[in-house]
Amino acid sequence: MDPIVIIGTGVAGYTLAREFRKLNTEQALIMITSDSGHNYPKPMLSNALTKGKTADQVAMSDAGKMAETLSASIMTEQTVVKIDRQNRLISLASGEVIKYNKLVLAVGAEPVRLKLEGDAADAALSVNNLNDYTAFRSKLATAKHVAIIGSGLIGCEFANDLGNVGIAVSVIGPSDVPMKPLLPQQVAIELQQALTNIGVKWHLGTTATAINSVNEQYEIQLESGDSVVADLVVSAVGLKANSALAQSADLAVNRGIVTDTYLQTSDPNIYAIGDCAEVSGYHLMYIAPILLAAKALAQTLVGAPTLVNYPAMPVAVKTPSYPLIICPPPIHVDGSWQFEHDKIGSGIKGLFFDKNGVLLGFVLSGDMIGQKQTYTKMLPDLLS
Repeated sequence: MDPIVIIGTGVAGYTLAREFRKLNTEQALIMITSDSGHNYPKPMLSNALTKGKTADQVAMSDAGKMAETLSASIMTEQTVVKIDRQNRLISLASGEVIKYNKLVLAVGAEPVRLKLEGDAADAALSVNNLNDYTAFRSKLATAKHVAIIGSGLIGCEFANDLGNVGIAVSVIGPSDVPMKPLLPQQVAIELQQALTNIGVKWHLGTTATAINSVNEQYEIQLESGDSVVADLVVSAVGLKANSALAQSADLAVNRGIVTDTYLQTSDPNIYAIGDCAEVSGYHLMYIAPILLAAKALAQTLVGAPTLVNYPAMPVAVKTPSYPLIICPPPIHVDGSWQFEHDKIGSGIKGLFFDKNGVLLGFVLSGDMIGQKQTYTKMLPDLLS
């Protein structure tokens, strides 16, 4: 039988491979990656400074070790350039052609690229993988002030991480408060104040328009007319699914590679999982959906078609200066927030109810985060 081929060795690819090997130890498994194939927890990249982790310490094992553990062939530093769906072949940039039985796209997401003017427009560094983090740590060796473009979840996590190790931080974002629209206004205001308390400075309600080199630093011009001078610029304006390979193979693509609840794409022999996949309309770029999807897809790949189920999946935001757990309500649902402040400690509990009084989302901060399980159990499944 031809091999199962997984393109991508990030969290999605390796998690699926582990789950598959629990069920089938015999069928050939090939994994292909354009990088070194190191296994590492990607979410740690935004708080590795606080934990004192270098890139080598973030990586848990190399491709050789993973190949041994998974009884797989792992091809590193290889780029897939073509998928021949009719003949079930993939072509590599090296010229090698591989035949597959089933193909899984676990190709992740890439940073949204800013359209900036200036002679240093390309200086903004995105930290989306281990190589990025290595470059980031290297540049931090001489940086005293970092400007972060993007005031969303990742921008705030990096701001907290940098602030914890004594680096001055300026955050630039288009909204009036950080993490909008994920957070209700009053919770966002408290998050902003908590990060201000560790030295973070804010430039909100504006966007970066240009980056120029000035005396071995970078000057970021803002739409407001102000400017920020920093030693290093980090772009954290969001991610988009890596869908170019799927598009070139004429697979259905929307925000991500479109799949049904079996993780099957518009080709019955090709599946998608992780940050690149839009599963039955849900494009969820965090860890919990990957773990659930991997278990279901592994069953499907061994001949037991299994639907993926998405229960409510709250996200713990890595901002220790202001502990925060969010489970946002569905977009465009009529309803309202109800808030309660902790009477003894600190923090806010926000519950979102629809017009029929059904709980559809929550946010917990400070000392309220201990109530996570209570409210998670009360929420309906996202996908079942």
